[in-house]
Amino acid sequence: MMRMDVLMNQRRLRLELMNWQLQLNHQHNANNMLMVRVAEEHSRVHQRRRRRRTWWVRPWIGRRLELGQYSRLLEELRLEDVPAFQNFLRMEPELFVEILNRVRDSIWRQDTFYRRALDPGLKLALTLRYLASGDSYHSLMYSFRVPVCTISVFVPEVCEAIVLAYKDEVIACPATPAEWRPIAEEFSRRWNFHHTLGALDGKHIAIKCPKHAGSNYYNYKQFHSIILMALVDAQYKFLWVDVGAMGSAGDANVFNHSELRACIDDETIGFPQPDPLPGDDADLPYFLVGDDAFALRTWMMKPPSDTLLIQNASLITGFPGLVELWRTVLESCHIDSSAC
Repeated sequence: MMRMDVLMNQRRLRLELMNWQLQLNHQHNANNMLMVRVAEEHSRVHQRRRRRRTWWVRPWIGRRLELGQYSRLLEELRLEDVPAFQNFLRMEPELFVEILNRVRDSIWRQDTFYRRALDPGLKLALTLRYLASGDSYHSLMYSFRVPVCTISVFVPEVCEAIVLAYKDEVIACPATPAEWRPIAEEFSRRWNFHHTLGALDGKHIAIKCPKHAGSNYYNYKQFHSIILMALVDAQYKFLWVDVGAMGSAGDANVFNHSELRACIDDETIGFPQPDPLPGDDADLPYFLVGDDAFALRTWMMKPPSDTLLIQNASLITGFPGLVELWRTVLESCHIDSSAC
């Protein structure tokens, strides 16, 4: 009798286990069916939302060679009105051709079976116009007849090509006393600032806040920016630049962590030895000039605060001319800050 009860219990347990397994399999199959239905519905919704291309290339963009600004307007200005050409691109036609020859190989692309590549001259002209005017990519799209998605790709490439072609030639920081002395002489002649080797200042370049950046790029002027730190001579020519520091950092902080400050501290910068000012017999060190953001040093002079001299000193830096020529420094850059 007991043996029969044990067998009955075992059979009942096996039946319950089989029933539980069947329920589990049924639930698993139901979940799989639900996931398949969700995926199918998502696919149908995505297909409904996806808009069919009306054109491979919009017809008015396809008429770029006949009616675009590069093919029509710039050619007219080059032949008929050179000052207007210079106002449009901020340079003479000869300089435009020189830059184009220097960067052509870097920005040239191969034609494909699908479409012709953009002319390097068009890329350069559009980039220069963007830098000169500060216009948005959408505005340039309608004037040059180039899609926004294409403009956003080649503008950074052209800027990088220009920098690589000219950085060692145009922005060359002096490294010997013989190279620094002509700069001091020009400051004496033009600005009556004796023993001055350069004017130092920083400029906040507005950018769109990078992803996950928090307040790192948010400056005291209440917008997101990167800092352009520059040293210029008496004719506004840049001798040294440092660009890309976060906007939350002050001018003094950027300068203190710069290569220029390191060279000054270890005395490898090549400043001339102290000598007397005109009409004097006491030796005076050569120095840089800056605004009130920088600390006073034997090699750094600044005007007294809250005086007209601070305004005059700010005019010596190259930023007023930079803003006047290249209006894009007043707009929010479309270029990713990580590329700086």
